[in-house]
Amino acid sequence: MWSGDELDLDAYLARIGLGGSGGDEGRGRELRPDLETLYAVHRAHTAAIPFESLDVTFGRPVELDVKSVQDKLVHRRRGGYCYEQNSLLAAALQRIGFEVVGRGARNRARGDSLLPVTHAVLIVTVEGEPWLCDAGYGYPGPFEPVPLGRPGAEVRQGGWTYAVHQEEDGLLVLRWLREGTWRDLYAFTPQPYHPVDYVVLNHYSSSHPRSAFLGKVIVQLPGEEVRVALLGRELTHWYPDGRVESRTVTADEVIPLLGREFGLRLSEREAADLVGIFRAED
Repeated sequence: MWSGDELDLDAYLARIGLGGSGGDEGRGRELRPDLETLYAVHRAHTAAIPFESLDVTFGRPVELDVKSVQDKLVHRRRGGYCYEQNSLLAAALQRIGFEVVGRGARNRARGDSLLPVTHAVLIVTVEGEPWLCDAGYGYPGPFEPVPLGRPGAEVRQGGWTYAVHQEEDGLLVLRWLREGTWRDLYAFTPQPYHPVDYVVLNHYSSSHPRSAFLGKVIVQLPGEEVRVALLGRELTHWYPDGRVESRTVTADEVIPLLGREFGLRLSEREAADLVGIFRAED
């Protein structure tokens, strides 16, 4: 389903620091479809590949086939948004031997507004237990798998806490604890989604006038001890103790900042386009 056979797994693992000259976590042992591997891959992926929707900002198409996603996120060291991130993660997990299915989720992080189902998440089953995996929700998102078979169980990830709540109608809701209050992130049903479904959602998110991504600069990274986001021209750091630090980013500093804060590499053309967007707002 996820075209894992088309993925260059060695290149992907090197990109996320689990192979070649990358980091130490997960290296030196065979990657098996077990919980230890799932945690290692999920953590490494979210740490290495930032959430960003700059192609939508530039008015360029977002392709979801494995070859295109691999070229962009792995070889060109760009980031991506949920459809790209989780399509790549699904292909890698399938290639390793995991059972992976997709789900469509409804964003609840914007208050009481009823939003369409536009978020893509993954369900990975390990030894009969389902786990929510999501490398593409941005700064509030989990950087490790979250158990689905134990609704209400609190999961600590670094300085952050998550739980999946089951509502009366069977909806599952991912929540995170922020300043002593549980806040809904998104809700999803058991209905399976396939890659072709994400093509439809991607078309809406990348081109519909009401899309939250259209005409906006969005780059985010869900770190273990600090969450970072560039939203428009505002750079914000969130800390587990409730501290929030924000400042305005100038056109002259945005490109080096993307490398320093997010590990994001842009081509000369992409960098020029982004700087042009910033300068147009001066």
